[in-house]
Amino acid sequence: MTRTRIYLVRHGQVAGHDEKRYNGQGDVPLTSEGHAQYGLLQLRLKSKNLKAVYSSDLSRCAEGARMLAVPHELDPVLRKELRELHIGDWEGRTWKELQAIYPEEWQARLDDIVHYRVPGGETLLEMAERVRGAIGEIVAAHPGEDVLVVGHGGVNRTILLGAIGAPLDRLFHIEQDFGCLNIIDCYPDGIAVVKLLNG
Repeated sequence: MTRTRIYLVRHGQVAGHDEKRYNGQGDVPLTSEGHAQYGLLQLRLKSKNLKAVYSSDLSRCAEGARMLAVPHELDPVLRKELRELHIGDWEGRTWKELQAIYPEEWQARLDDIVHYRVPGGETLLEMAERVRGAIGEIVAAHPGEDVLVVGHGGVNRTILLGAIGAPLDRLFHIEQDFGCLNIIDCYPDGIAVVKLLNG
């Protein structure tokens, strides 16, 4: 059966990584370590027969996607649908800060991570729908081919949860380190198999 293989990577390390925070759709820069992580990914992926490279349009992903595409002589396709969760008024703030300023809202989100909406943001369900829709289009456009997708921690988790048929409220049951690689084989009948997780 024809399969489409997705090499799904998380962007490299970003500024402010040493404190847990919600960067959301803010455009935070890569660190020198983040650039180095993309360099290692480029070595790991250069022998693969990639037919296309897709990426979030935020710079921490797009910059790396351009680097990873070079050995394959491809131009990355930047898609807004692959952006991280829009976390509204919480964007750029640390978890510690949010717990102090918005204790009730913080708990409400913990109680219903799938449907809770931070003021000015989107729900996890809305994010998952836009991301999974984009992935469906990418898979449909590349039957039998290998493609690279450069995404974010939350974005990648929603893709992986969808692949294994797990509910969205298990979001943090999957780790996604900076610069990690996942491999997902997608089949025409809708079945997906995760071949590598957080590698």
